[in-house]
Amino acid sequence: MASLLRSLASAVLLALLAVRGIEGTEQREFDYFLLSLLWPGTSCAATRHCCSDNACCRSSPLPEFTIHGLWVDYNDGTWPACCTHSNFDIKKITSLLPTLEKYWPTLSCSSSSLCFGGKGLFWAHEWEKHGTCSYPIIQDEYSYFSKALDLYFKHNMTEVLTNAGILATDDKKYPLKDLAAIITRAFGATPQLVCRHGALDELRLCFYKDFKPRDCVDGADVLANKQNNCPKYVSLPTYTPGLTDISESIGLAMYNPLSVA
Repeated sequence: MASLLRSLASAVLLALLAVRGIEGTEQREFDYFLLSLLWPGTSCAATRHCCSDNACCRSSPLPEFTIHGLWVDYNDGTWPACCTHSNFDIKKITSLLPTLEKYWPTLSCSSSSLCFGGKGLFWAHEWEKHGTCSYPIIQDEYSYFSKALDLYFKHNMTEVLTNAGILATDDKKYPLKDLAAIITRAFGATPQLVCRHGALDELRLCFYKDFKPRDCVDGADVLANKQNNCPKYVSLPTYTPGLTDISESIGLAMYNPLSVA
């Protein structure tokens, strides 16, 4: 009986390590990168209160996808997290700050949770949770944020959709399969599309460790409603900066798009 209990305990521990990673423990090397992009028309629709940090409250609407994060995943659908006790050092990315403010802003007034307690900048959250797990390909804050920006500009998804006639509007919905096909042709691999209440919320692009495009693990399910909450027709909504209760006007419940990843 004691042997059986020890075996069960070991299995549970291994499962925990595989699914989420235990903060501060050594985790196996990741399999691929995932660049997560947010559509601001959907994310900013949840804005109820404004503050100086929230890019949804700027005087002009954000006109393009913004970066959520550069993540590292395993092929089995799990991922490592919080791999080292490395506190975020904003001084290392000083030269990148103007570009990060524009293309990788926070879309919330709430501070982000940090790996080892407390709250901090959205960038600190992304570095500590995901960036620290990107070793040995990426080894410091500057490399992490600059590589994410490089990928964002190289694969300009806003431009790709605009050139294909897919425009931000509250008056039209687009076939999900058309969006997936357009992105796949331009990117060279199958993306993941994530929706919220019929609106495109997140676009995910996957990369091998040498940053060449690859199909996302769940790419074959890009059109699967249960996987991604996307209906057959989706919208790319617009929003009015600083307007409270926007979410009620398009049927979105209030949520923080940056609260879980």
